[in-house]
Amino acid sequence: MKPASADYSWWGRPAGGREVAVVAAPLVISSLSWTVMTFVDRVMLSHVSGPAMTGAFSASTVWFLLVCFPLGLCTYANTFVSQYFGAGRLERIGPAAWQAVWLALATGPLYLLAIPAANALFTAVGHSPEVVASEVPYFQVLCVGAPAMLIAQAAASFFSGRGKTRVVMYTDAGFAGLNVVLDYAWIFGHWGFPEWGVVGAGWATVVSLWLKAACYVLLLLTRHNRERFGTLRGMRVEWPLLGRLLWFGTPSGLQMLLDMAGFTAFILLVGKIGPAEAEATSVAFSVSSVAFMPVWGLSLAVGILVGQRLGEDRDDLAGRATLTSLVLGLGYMSIISLLYLFTPGLFLAGFGGPSDSPESTSRLAAVLLRFVAAYNLLDATAMVFAAAIKGAGDTGFVLRVSVVLATLLIALSWLSVEVWQLGVYGSWSLITVWVWIVAIAYVLRYQQGAWRRMRVIEPPPPDLVMATE
Repeated sequence: MKPASADYSWWGRPAGGREVAVVAAPLVISSLSWTVMTFVDRVMLSHVSGPAMTGAFSASTVWFLLVCFPLGLCTYANTFVSQYFGAGRLERIGPAAWQAVWLALATGPLYLLAIPAANALFTAVGHSPEVVASEVPYFQVLCVGAPAMLIAQAAASFFSGRGKTRVVMYTDAGFAGLNVVLDYAWIFGHWGFPEWGVVGAGWATVVSLWLKAACYVLLLLTRHNRERFGTLRGMRVEWPLLGRLLWFGTPSGLQMLLDMAGFTAFILLVGKIGPAEAEATSVAFSVSSVAFMPVWGLSLAVGILVGQRLGEDRDDLAGRATLTSLVLGLGYMSIISLLYLFTPGLFLAGFGGPSDSPESTSRLAAVLLRFVAAYNLLDATAMVFAAAIKGAGDTGFVLRVSVVLATLLIALSWLSVEVWQLGVYGSWSLITVWVWIVAIAYVLRYQQGAWRRMRVIEPPPPDLVMATE
């Protein structure tokens, strides 16, 4: 019988609204801090010039594309940490986080090799010379910060995988705030900083990322964490565990890479339609991050909660946490989509500078936000269910879906711009339908239920099994 004092409402029951909110809310705020940072960054650059804002957006998109694979791989340590935590195997949590840090250290420096190729890369895309002049230096500076971003995400998995998401929230929000302050100083030349425009925006991001990475590593090595979770003695490379992280995390990283490749191809190709279309697309996607990133934070919580509950062998509660998160995500997306439809000026007011044509750009961006509103709910659905099956270890399916659908998005983007010449509205219609298809694929896979039997961690040693029986 259920205890009379227990709360079994939707909010209070295990894996209900309260439990999801406790884990998810700090991650949502953390994701929003990154969104606010990039949003403010682009608003500031729009007051430098339209090409500066457009160039920074497309350059950061290409940079993030290159970082996606190791980022997805390092972030997948969340699943290992959460399943170890759910299984009560605390001594394995420190080593799991450190394997991701070693992967970050191994792959991060490779992005310095992309710096000399930046000019040829962005010139080949076919953007205007004014936009390329902003894309190249911004991209080159961001490459210096790529290793720091990977280290920070790897070390953060130690906290987020255990549900200690407030640590992630405070750290990410704090350094995002620092980034905004440095943006203002370095873009416009205040407080003794040089007036470096788009280059200053890049260095503001890089400095903030490296300081954040250092902070996470120091937190990982505090005395409490060393004694309870083995964060010092588990610092060595542990090849079997590293191999498991590579086995399950590689498809997750490739999925991020492929999805971002399709998205990047869409942005770069639409940018060839014309400068007004390129700028409006940059503005619309910048605004759409207000909808996307909080649900992205919610999806991180889904993966953590599913991992913890599967570590406890409670797939019923893992499923409940997923559906609870879906309700929260759809509720938020419904509100933000209505705002996009009826009050787009609320989001577009800050864009534009004296040398631009902000009124025409805002009108076009307002129309593009209607497309965002048309796919927001299904985008949230896709993120939640994809996170659930990844949290279990079903990364092979995620990779297969991404191979097919990312290829489809790239092909459709190219056809719509280069062959069919559908214009900006036709191209945005295609990406809307594409999001719907992605959502349907993940819903069907989740309903099949194969994820309920999956685990990424190794079985416990026999002596531990006997001790718990």
